[in-house]
Amino acid sequence: MKVLGCKDLGVNCSFVAKEKTVEEVLKKAAEHARTRHGIKKVTKEYLDNWRKHVHNE
Repeated sequence: MKVLGCKDLGVNCSFVAKEKTVEEVLKKAAEHARTRHGIKKVTKEYLDNWRKHVHNE
C-alpha cells in the first residue's frame, strides 16, 4: 500500500491516505486538503511536493 499523511508534510493532523497507487493517494489527499484545510485549489506544485512524501506501508 502507498501511504501519505498530513504529518508527513509537517501538518499537525492525523489524516492518513492509504491506497494501492500513488495517484489514488494523491486524490484522497487533495480531497482532504480541500475539505479540512481550506486549500481552495490543489495545484501541480502541491501534488509534486506531496508525491515526494508518499511511501510504502
